[in-house]
Order: sequence, then structure tokens, then C-alpha cells
Amino acid sequence: MDPAPTRWTFQEFKAFYESKFGRSKEVEKKESLPHSNGQGDSLNGSSQLNGNAKPGPELAVFEQYAIKGSSAGGNPGVMSNGLGERPQKPLLPPFESADVRNLAESLCRDIVRGSPDVKWESIKGLENAKRLLKEAVVMPIKYPRYFTGLLSPWKGILLFGPPGTGKTMLAKAVATECKTTFFNISASSIVSKWRGDSEKLVKVLFELARHHAPSTIFLDEIDSIISHRGEARSEHEASRRLKTELLIQMDGLARSNELVFVLAATNLPWELDTAMLRRLEKRILVPLPEAEARRAMFEELLPSGSHEENIPYELLVDSTEGFSGSDIRLVCKEAAMQPLRRLMAHLEDQGESSEEDLPPVGPIRPEDIKAALRNTRPSAHLDVHRYEKFNQDYGSHILT
Repeated sequence: MDPAPTRWTFQEFKAFYESKFGRSKEVEKKESLPHSNGQGDSLNGSSQLNGNAKPGPELAVFEQYAIKGSSAGGNPGVMSNGLGERPQKPLLPPFESADVRNLAESLCRDIVRGSPDVKWESIKGLENAKRLLKEAVVMPIKYPRYFTGLLSPWKGILLFGPPGTGKTMLAKAVATECKTTFFNISASSIVSKWRGDSEKLVKVLFELARHHAPSTIFLDEIDSIISHRGEARSEHEASRRLKTELLIQMDGLARSNELVFVLAATNLPWELDTAMLRRLEKRILVPLPEAEARRAMFEELLPSGSHEENIPYELLVDSTEGFSGSDIRLVCKEAAMQPLRRLMAHLEDQGESSEEDLPPVGPIRPEDIKAALRNTRPSAHLDVHRYEKFNQDYGSHILT
């Protein structure tokens, strides 16, 4: 019988336990044991394991990240970005606890890997909002030497306005143009049913953002996360602790010099806590589209080709005062449905026919435009005065 070992270290016992209960040999080779050459796991953010950072269990996201890296060039930490290969940071920073690494893995699913492919030019109108976003986000990344000291870039930006005006489109344009690590965060990403996990998720989120800096954290519908504190008796203690942790991470002792932007969007800016408004230094109104922007939208969605009848753009622009961008898209969709309805009625009367014999859809007529305007109503024009009042009190402007 083999003699039992006299004393095992923690790493030796853990390696024996994991190999005994199903750890793959390929994963085991990535870990650093005390009798090895001292090289740690290249995917957990540390090249050498010291006595404080303990190796945690490998997770599925690490294996996927390693597979992507090996397919790109065979070297761990090198991935192809479509323009050429460049070294990437490890997916996660070195966490001491496996539980925290599990939370970080769940947040990694909210990192936008590919480009949303939304250019500034594809957003019609909103020139003031685009100018402020470029000044606050794009320019500090392009010219970092100018944004130091007092001119350090803004860390918090709020996009507010009626629903359907393009706030999320602006966030997609930021993700496309800025080439930063983009975290698309909603309430479901940082709210947990387990006590204390919500605050940990917020802390881990900002640690990940600082690790992948420069990065942008996009908080959509932020009013559902951090509304006014202490006013409602029904406010739960867990909700208050989540709000407090978010405020601390945005502007507290944990704040670092890493370039991390917090981009938030809301339709109800007056419900935000005043402490969050103070941290969101740039508050940009995304208003309803003006006449020039509405005409550009109609010309793009309803192009006037040679086979089309003349589309009354002036009638469309004059009749859609107070319509949002999504309302204008609904008008165009309703107008395009009119000739399809006529064709479908004709095909139903004619009977079944083969797909090769189907006739093309007819052109959009001026009466189709008028019918679409009668059948579509604006959805966000009633609270315009409240947004204008909030913009006068708290909004950011560019004086020219």
C-alpha cells in the first residue's frame, strides 16, 4: 500500500480534489501548482499566482474566450477584430473569490462584442445631442493629451427625452464610433434575488469596466434602478443599498483614473435621485424631431423612385408635428402596407397561385399617405413641456 502524504498544501489538495471529481486534463494544465514553474493561468488576469490570489474554477466563458483566441492566431489573449489582430486584455481581472468570478461571468454576457453598425450620419437630426456626445465621449479618446487636469472628461452622461426619439440609437452610435468596451446594462443585469448580490454585481461591473478601460457603461431606463430615495414607504432595504453602491462606485473613494463613461437613458428624468443627477454631469435632451429631420426620415424610409408616384413629402412633414422617430416609422410602414393590402385582396379573389406567378407590389399612392396619417397618432407629444422644463432646470446646452 502506498504511503499517505504527510502534509498537503491547499493548492495540492485542491488539484487532487478537482482531478478526482471530473476536472479535464486540459483545464488542469492551465493552473499553477506549488511544484510547477510558477506560471499562472493566462486567462484569469495574473501571470503568477501569489499567496493571496487563489486560482478559482474555470468557467465556460473562459473556455469560449480561449477557443476564440486560439482560432484567431493560436496565442491566448489574441483575438481578431476584423481589421487585424491586436493583443486583448484578459477577460476578467484576478478575483480572490469564485463567487465573485461567477458574478463577473454573468456580467460579461452584457458586453457588446460586435459593432452595432450605427453611424452618426444614420441618425437624422439631433445635432446638439450628437455634438455634446462627441465632445464628452469621442474627443477624450481621440485626443487624450488635451483632457487632463481641469479638462478631464466627464464620467456621467444622461440622455433624456420622450420615448422613441433616438436615445438608444445614440448609445449604439457611441458603441460603434468610440471603439470602447461597451457594457449594455439593464435592471435585470444588476438586480439579484439573493441578499447582497445586487451590490456585489454593481461593484464587479465597475471593476470590469476599469479593467477593460476605456469602456462605456450604458444604463438603459435608469429610472427603474435609481429613483428617489426615502420618499416611498415601500422602498426595500435591498433597493436602497443597490442605489447607494451605484452612487459610491460612480463618485467615491473607488473612483480611479481609468477612462470609464456612464451613459444613461431615461424617459422619466424627474424621477431620478438628485445625487445621481449630480453624478451625471452632462444631461442632454433628445427632443422630438424637427421639420428638417422629419423630412430626412421620410425621404430615407419612403424613397421616391422612377416606378413610384410622387410622394407628398411636404404634406407628411406638415402633418407630423409632434411625432417621434418611431411614430414616423409607423406612418411609413402603414403607408407601405396599403398597396400590399390591395394586392392581397386581389390574390384572395383570384385564388391560389404559384410563387413564381405572384405579381409585384404596386407603388405607394398619395391617398395611401393620407390614409396612413389618419390611422396613426403621436405617442409622446403630451409631456413635451415637462421635458423642456427639466431641460431648462438641469439640462446641458452649447451656447454659440
